[in-house]
Amino acid sequence: MRGTRAPPAAARSLVRANQLKQLSLGSAMALPLLFSDAVMRQHTIRKAVSLEGVGLHSGKTVRVMLAPAPADSGIVFRVGERGDAIPAVPESVVDSHYATTIGKNGTRIQTIEHLMAAASGLGIDNLEVRVDGTELPAADGSAKPFVQMMLAAGRMPQSARLRPIRIPHPIGAGGNGRWIQIVPAETFRISYTLDNEHPVIGTQVLSWTPTEESFVAEYAPARTYGFLKDLGFLRKSGRALGGSLDNTIVIGKTATLNGLRYRDEFVRHKVLDLIGDLALIGRPVVGEITAVCAGHALHSRFVEKVLRETGFREEREFAGDAIQQFA
Repeated sequence: MRGTRAPPAAARSLVRANQLKQLSLGSAMALPLLFSDAVMRQHTIRKAVSLEGVGLHSGKTVRVMLAPAPADSGIVFRVGERGDAIPAVPESVVDSHYATTIGKNGTRIQTIEHLMAAASGLGIDNLEVRVDGTELPAADGSAKPFVQMMLAAGRMPQSARLRPIRIPHPIGAGGNGRWIQIVPAETFRISYTLDNEHPVIGTQVLSWTPTEESFVAEYAPARTYGFLKDLGFLRKSGRALGGSLDNTIVIGKTATLNGLRYRDEFVRHKVLDLIGDLALIGRPVVGEITAVCAGHALHSRFVEKVLRETGFREEREFAGDAIQQFA
């Protein structure tokens, strides 16, 4: 989620990392995050796993279960055992203010971006996600708990091949100090600038060529953040009802109330959110991204534009046979 200051797989495999060290995922071995032209297969998890916790915005206790899914099904959410299948694709996004929310036929699931980022960073392409509420657990405010779930489940290769999107020309969205662009490149890379007038944040800049190892250690643990001064307004509007020092970096006038895991944790979390929202593309993306003060709403517009300008929108099959197995 973006910082709770006021104002859905490119990355679904976070475009698979540069010849990284092999990282054990149960009995499966991790693939590189950065896509190469070598034959690479889709993956799901080996067994079901679950997590229970409080929803950041709803404040309600919720439980999420992850289960293996067929090749080419993508990541599919549902509420309960018999709820409608809601594929994690741009067409399912119904709200991108404060967090990414997907929905179908009146059913909504909030705050999916951290789970999506974890799946992307670990190369999990196909996954069934069952939620017993309307929001995913906030856990500690980062993607780390979801990474741990998927590591515990292990990864299983599937017969279907990955089909990357290669960027043919520069594609961008936004303006007026908030924008995001991707240009053709041989690898996946993110450069991000976060510029905030609050003295605790200030200007934070990073550039990262992802590897699975660095994702797990340096980006997945970066937590969401919010401002103490905004808490009353947010709660009156029905937001941040489950927010606490356990799942949010709370920023006071001159310091955080609960410390930082990294000196630049704020911009790292913005990158994490971007990875999660890029995963809604549903395929690895090969290109170099530059983002400045982006957020979920801008991510959503950018993803739509990438799909449209690369021609992949016409190729997508959102109600394929694999997804129908969940319906």
